[in-house]
Amino acid sequence: MKRYRVLRMDFDTRANILQTDIKDSWKKDIKQLHRKNKEGVINGLKFEFGVLNFEQKLKNFIDIGANPLSIIAFHNRFFRQVRNAFVIGSYYPALTSTCALGERILNHLILRLRNDFKSTPEYKKVYRKKSFDNWDLAIDTLESWGILQKKSTIVFRNLRDIRHKSIHFDPKTESNDREIALKAIHKMNEIIDNQFSAFGNLPWFIPNLRGSAYIKKSYEKTPFISIIYLPNCVLVGPNHRIEPRDNKLVVVDDNSYPNKEISDKEFAKMLEDNR
Repeated sequence: MKRYRVLRMDFDTRANILQTDIKDSWKKDIKQLHRKNKEGVINGLKFEFGVLNFEQKLKNFIDIGANPLSIIAFHNRFFRQVRNAFVIGSYYPALTSTCALGERILNHLILRLRNDFKSTPEYKKVYRKKSFDNWDLAIDTLESWGILQKKSTIVFRNLRDIRHKSIHFDPKTESNDREIALKAIHKMNEIIDNQFSAFGNLPWFIPNLRGSAYIKKSYEKTPFISIIYLPNCVLVGPNHRIEPRDNKLVVVDDNSYPNKEISDKEFAKMLEDNR
């Protein structure tokens, strides 16, 4: 009867606060709250990144956008470093790091999941290697295994092209390193949104549930979900609740459930009925 609920995630939505304009139609207290929140974000960024050249740092922070709502995997820590590098104006390091991170993600996925695809033709091409610098081989393999989402596949190939032009010598990079780095970071945002999101319209989530994400029963044993997603999830029944304790969110589920299987649709209805 139970389903896996995504609980461990990483995100930073401060850029959204800075980009939101105050509407004339808003009530006075809402306007004041937004101004206070925006002021708090700006003061926090000054403390984090320093006041020297702050206007440019602020623009950089806004331009890269919010850090995608993502499960905890092998990209979070390094992507945060990428974003920080861009904010302080280290554009070429941010660019090359984004490309390296893209390659690292592809490597992680193949190395972690390949043992589940031993019967496929692609396995013969990757089973002996400890790392992969051939993006086409990695992308094509993961696409054939049904690991990469269609849009993720497209964006990985876009990032591959950026990588080849940036890492291999191109005089143009020196004059537009910020523009190229920003494009690469936005591509990585898309990859995370479409492949590692902790919420949204992905095929393994039960649809039309407000404010939380639950894994469909049919996806629980698929390699990508069982290895990458489930460690970030908690198995819960439809009557569970989330409570804050010691600055952490704790699942409370002391209910007794019948020992039977139900459909995702039935689970979603029971979940909504108990809200």
